[in-house]
Amino acid sequence: MPRRLGVNVDHVATLRQARKSPYPDPVLAALLAEQAGADQITCHLRCDRRHVNERDLRILRLTVTTDLNVECAATREMLDIMLDIRPHRVTLVPERPDEVTTEGGLNLRQVGSEIRDAVRELSEAGISVSLFIDPEVEQVRAAAIKGVDMIELNTARYAEEDPKEELKRLARATELGETLGLEVAAGHGLTHLNLPALVEAVPSIVEYNIGHSIISRSVFVGLEQAVRDLVAQIR
Repeated sequence: MPRRLGVNVDHVATLRQARKSPYPDPVLAALLAEQAGADQITCHLRCDRRHVNERDLRILRLTVTTDLNVECAATREMLDIMLDIRPHRVTLVPERPDEVTTEGGLNLRQVGSEIRDAVRELSEAGISVSLFIDPEVEQVRAAAIKGVDMIELNTARYAEEDPKEELKRLARATELGETLGLEVAAGHGLTHLNLPALVEAVPSIVEYNIGHSIISRSVFVGLEQAVRDLVAQIR
């Protein structure tokens, strides 16, 4: 199966929100990313709306020609919005109000029933569901919930701390996920510098969701070039 690149457009919206202006528009960024070869558009609707907002999601759902993957917490507010907008995929993530960015994966051993209920609602509405988890054997096993077809492995430690040891954990988690019938994606902290080693070491990861590094690099090389470079690396 060909590997896929999901381009996260959150930080285009971050730049917009910094000045409370109508630009730059994350919707336009999504269209440019698709033209450059992105297989999916990803965004995170946070409870504080620090990135994208409902307006962005509604227009993205109408205009994205690939797939729209929305990350969100498993709260009643977020579930109601997802059931209304109906993106192609919802990735459930943990969220704390004071975090700068997502700090870790879901702890399914602590919030299992809450997540199971959210998964059931979303999947019954025809929305694909993935869970963002750390690459731990116990979490992967706990993610094998009816209605979940994908897990996204948190690559923060690979990107920021111990890449050599973390590649082993990512490989083990990916192998177990496949055994359980789950597609395996990866994301968090990935860049054009550290992505090639991960692709080579764990070739069965089928999807990479990357945002901050793409938007940051696009300041210097342009968004389309930044996307094309990563598409070439994963394929």
